Amino acid sequence: MHYLHGGDRQHESVVMIHGNPSWSFYYRHLFNALVDDYHCVVPDHIGMGLSDKPDDSYNFTLEQRVDDLEDLLKQLDITENITLIVHDWGGMIGLAYATRYPKRIKRLVISNTAGFLIPDGKEVPWQLKLSRTPLLGKIAIQGFNAFCRGAVKKCVTRKPMDEQVAAAYLQPYNNWNNRLSVLCFVEDIPLGKEHVSYDVVNKVDKQLSQFTNIPMLICWGLEDFVFDNDFLAEWKRRFPNAEYHEYDAGHYLLEDAGEEVIPIIRGFLQSNP
Repeated sequence: MHYLHGGDRQHESVVMIHGNPSWSFYYRHLFNALVDDYHCVVPDHIGMGLSDKPDDSYNFTLEQRVDDLEDLLKQLDITENITLIVHDWGGMIGLAYATRYPKRIKRLVISNTAGFLIPDGKEVPWQLKLSRTPLLGKIAIQGFNAFCRGAVKKCVTRKPMDEQVAAAYLQPYNNWNNRLSVLCFVEDIPLGKEHVSYDVVNKVDKQLSQFTNIPMLICWGLEDFVFDNDFLAEWKRRFPNAEYHEYDAGHYLLEDAGEEVIPIIRGFLQSNP
């Protein structure tokens, strides 16, 4: 498991957790903005980024992802005063860890993700449905890299992603085998109670309210076509006292609006010492 790691271990720890199909590269500017004042850790999930890319003998499920995160933080002796910064499916991974060890969590910084089941009546975007279609999804994601290529085009909305930046997002997923985890992440979204990861998500959903009284910052890209305004509305319903900032930006919020968002995150950490 590869991880970006920096800062003084005597400082409080900030752990940044990416989603699919990104990797720790997503947090590069935020890492640089925080590393002088905080102990920063940014893992790449197994099969993603610069981490090992095993075959399907690895258990590509949400519970295993949470176990991996727990093992990493234990190895690094990060067991208290943790600030989690989460995005996309990294939100569910991080919040599942948080519900296992709520006393370890000091602050939460959330953007374009969910810590709960899909809101009632919410339709899954057709792109995700297509990606989960047997055989067709495998060919599209592992064969043509459609999910990763689509992300660098559709997850920013203010302006097209710089070619070199887009190439960096795509670089870890440069062949069929290296895209297996991307496919498995898509398949691991539980759309029904029979899904292997449903119980984990349901448990997080039921236990999320215990974080009502800790500092929480929610920054949201309003042009996200997956984690859209219905998800934002659910966060507001559950956590009306959190600090909210909304942007005319896409799913990759730190790419679209990083210059605005990163100072907000720094200020939030400093004002909740």
